[in-house]
Amino acid sequence: MKDKVNTAEPANAVMTFRLTGLDCADCAEKVERAVAGMPGVAEARVNFGAGTLTVTPAASADVENLRGRVIAQVRAAGYDVLPADDAQLRTSGLRAFIAGNRRARWTLVAGALLLAGLALAAGYQLAAGPALLEIVANLFFVAATLVAGVHVARAGLAMLRATRAPDMNALMSVAALGAILIGEPAEGATAMVLFGVGNALEAFTLDRARQGIRRLVDLSPRQASRLHGDHEHRVPVESLEPGDVVRVRPGERIPADGDVVAGTSAVDQAPITGESVPVDKAPGDTVYAGTINGYGLLDIRVTKRAQDTTLARLIHLVEEAQAQRAPSQRWVDVFARRYTPAMMLGAVLVALVPPFLLGGDPAEWVRRALVLLVIACPCALVISTPVSIVAAIGAAARRGVLFKGGAHLEAAGRIRAVALDKTGTLTVGRPAVIDVVPLNGRTTAEVLALAAAVESGSEHPLARAVVDEARRRGLKVRPATSFQALAGRGAQAQVGGHRYLVGSHALFEEALPHGATICHQLEALEAQGKTAMLVGHAEDCAEGPPEVVGLIALADTLRPEAHAAVAALKAAGVQHTVLLTGDNARTAQAIAAQAGVDEARANLLPADKVTAVEELLARHETVAMVGDGVNDAPALARATVGITLGTAGTDVALETADIALMGDDLTRLPFAIQLSRATRRIIAQNIALALTIKALFLVLALGGLATLWMAVFADVGASLLVTLNGMRLLRFDGMSPTARPVCADSAGPLD
Repeated sequence: MKDKVNTAEPANAVMTFRLTGLDCADCAEKVERAVAGMPGVAEARVNFGAGTLTVTPAASADVENLRGRVIAQVRAAGYDVLPADDAQLRTSGLRAFIAGNRRARWTLVAGALLLAGLALAAGYQLAAGPALLEIVANLFFVAATLVAGVHVARAGLAMLRATRAPDMNALMSVAALGAILIGEPAEGATAMVLFGVGNALEAFTLDRARQGIRRLVDLSPRQASRLHGDHEHRVPVESLEPGDVVRVRPGERIPADGDVVAGTSAVDQAPITGESVPVDKAPGDTVYAGTINGYGLLDIRVTKRAQDTTLARLIHLVEEAQAQRAPSQRWVDVFARRYTPAMMLGAVLVALVPPFLLGGDPAEWVRRALVLLVIACPCALVISTPVSIVAAIGAAARRGVLFKGGAHLEAAGRIRAVALDKTGTLTVGRPAVIDVVPLNGRTTAEVLALAAAVESGSEHPLARAVVDEARRRGLKVRPATSFQALAGRGAQAQVGGHRYLVGSHALFEEALPHGATICHQLEALEAQGKTAMLVGHAEDCAEGPPEVVGLIALADTLRPEAHAAVAALKAAGVQHTVLLTGDNARTAQAIAAQAGVDEARANLLPADKVTAVEELLARHETVAMVGDGVNDAPALARATVGITLGTAGTDVALETADIALMGDDLTRLPFAIQLSRATRRIIAQNIALALTIKALFLVLALGGLATLWMAVFADVGASLLVTLNGMRLLRFDGMSPTARPVCADSAGPLD
């Protein structure tokens, strides 16, 4: 996302910078401290996952002057700031161009490392020859150290001045210089080149992870075809206002959130909802910015400005989520703050104490101390958690799952029980005709057509379901007159000049008495969790005497994927599932049985759902609540993790839940829990790997068995290993059908 420079912005406006080369979480924290300590800065925050720096100026600060000083401070620390826009790119010189151009930046880095590598190879080649060439070989080693390390030393010195605390760059520079001073230039050069190569690989890998989110930014087109009468004008997307009508041709990306006013098509909504199949769109349907139009021409009335679209809010929330520290990351940060000073003090003691107490060659103890300095860098440990969080949140966003932060991502991996709302969560949220039972010699089509004729004047959801079913079946529906709604009981109307009724059992008991057989049929349908209505005529007519002609049963149908989703939750290690609903007990039990849910609780008010969640917490310790984000808000807030379903474009749901499933697809729920458990597993692996390597080389260093380049190789290698291990989450696609179930404390299988 490119940040615009606005010279008219208020003094307290938040400034955002895109950083490049930010490959070390520990260094990111030091950049944050360096900028936060500047005069005129009220607050500074580095989002390591997104690679951004957010600065809040003090009330009296000169924003434009502060902007320049912040850029200078970041560059002095060894990092660069992406240009805000193309105009700045042209006027900011070569350095800004390199910062903003990934290919130019990586070409420069690769060129410097290649030159350093050639100098190192030449040094080793000459060192293997006659003794007279040793001086020349050492010059090549020093040259390799300078080429690979000049940027490292400059960044380390700048950070040391700004924060009074050494980072890895400073520690590595001291180690390389120390190696030269004790007569080991080859070891120092090898260590510095390895350090440079490892950092470049790590930065490149992290850059790829960040590009996953930045590609979301590129989904929205830069221009749109706005309609003025019969004419089209190409305008910047930022200039679109609610009410404008834009035209989108087949294959183009939709430029803004809006409603279709003309045309039909199929739209690929995967960038927003994660749906794998294009969704049919017709006039009145909602579409989202960044989605891809299919075969048809669409005219769309804009409903949101560019900065307020669902895509823009998704990008913002994902980057905010990446900035939040997970519990494991907070533990690692505290450990690293104590570990590094302790190791540095240990290095000083190793260099000074043993030569006086044990004797021996002081240079050897200095060499061991330099190895300890390299081991003192906590990079691999500090990066072990955030790289996994960044990758997992990015993978989830591409599948239509939005985690609101690392803490919620980790919490979802510990879930033991899941509570699900019924209407709109396990069910589709609208009634549909399930059964039509003809009576007294009538046919199914006759009963349904007659009911549709009476209900055509009603807006009640049950009435609309009957009319829609008749239309779906292509039935001829006669016109009705004198429609009258009978509140809470049904409706009546004149059809063909005679009065017909459609309604509840209570209405027919009063208006049209009937036999016990019909009562038993009605009760049987209701026992299945369906809402049953009777159809009949209350006076003699061409169709016969007053009588009940049929029954129609309706129900809020189960989502097609609900049973498979609940089964996948159990396969992922969820121990208990429960349905929470305000509906009656019969309906709740029927829906729970169809979905495979373990328990159903009915007739619940919002406060009762909170009580139910608290009871589940007492029994299972960790509970996820899945609801619509509005009337379930109290229960969502009380649960360990609140999850809302089908939230594309819904502001309230996005703000309420800890996890938002952007598409109207319940299968995203087990995927979210599986991903969370896989993330916890990889974080644990990374922390164990980093600590094990540090402990091993601590022992080797004290025993004099580890060389400087070996320590660098281990440190950089560990950082690269934990980064690559965390990046596996970018390809996570859920549990395979044959994967074995795991317990709730396990991170789960990782494909």
